[in-house]
Amino acid sequence: MKKYLLISFLLLAGLGASAQRFAYVDTEYILKHLPEYKSALSQIDGLSKQYQSQIDESFNEIDKMYKAYQADQVLLTDDMRKRRENDIIEKEKKAKELQRQKFGPDGELFQMRTKLLKPIQEKVATIVGETAKNKTIDFVFDKSSESTMMIYASSSYDISNDVIVRLGYKPGTLVK
Repeated sequence: MKKYLLISFLLLAGLGASAQRFAYVDTEYILKHLPEYKSALSQIDGLSKQYQSQIDESFNEIDKMYKAYQADQVLLTDDMRKRRENDIIEKEKKAKELQRQKFGPDGELFQMRTKLLKPIQEKVATIVGETAKNKTIDFVFDKSSESTMMIYASSSYDISNDVIVRLGYKPGTLVK
């Protein structure tokens, strides 16, 4: 009797699992259709270049100080030599701290990226959820995500164009 109950349970569970519907989206593809995403990336890129030039300038100044120190080293007293070495070391510490403040995990660039991209990503996620509910889809995977590996996906399940239409844009017209 237990055997029949177990088999019945497994059969019902199998039938329930086969009724689930899966779909995938390519968020990278979707985001390429959004002008606000392109604009945010441009802002982030500009800020990154600005920060990098500040940091490069600091390291170039340190390099000049070091070369001048090497050229003058034989003419300097021990006290002057130590003072210039300390100046170079202090300047290098400041440059590395600036680099960490701008590009570190909690740096200004990361914070700006989060500030600009999070609302766009949330908007897309909301529309994906609504589209999945309207199409009675149980699961939606992100094809472009590195953490979710997809071996095969039928294109009939791709709802990326539906999401782009619901966002108010035309599929296939990428932002340049």
